[in-house]
Amino acid sequence: MTIAGLAKSAGVGVETVRYYQRRGLIGTPERSGGSGIGGGIRRYDDGDVRRLGFIRSAQAAGFTLEQIGELLSLDAGHDHARARKLARERIAALDAKIAELETARASLRKLARECAASTGPCPILEAFDSPVIDPGH
Repeated sequence: MTIAGLAKSAGVGVETVRYYQRRGLIGTPERSGGSGIGGGIRRYDDGDVRRLGFIRSAQAAGFTLEQIGELLSLDAGHDHARARKLARERIAALDAKIAELETARASLRKLARECAASTGPCPILEAFDSPVIDPGH
């Protein structure tokens, strides 16, 4: 299949595939046929489709492209410890983000309650209009 077919199979754009190629996550096949500069067509196979699917699934789990590159380089039969370490690191980062989001939700809920009870200036708008104070200064 062509690069357009590969991209379509994964629900991404052609430029995304090219970006992954530049990052070394997907190989760039040689051009077949044709002559001269730009001659011939690059053909991708089912292995490329699987690799692109792996990248997309790992991104959905929150892994960075650097981490995905490392995961792709691991031997599926022997590198359990490293894959597990990367997963645990990702879980810790997700836990931190969840805690941050829960704090933001609680603050917004409080502001919404205050707004509902207020007859004066809107507490939500005032909170967002307040200057940010750096605790280190």
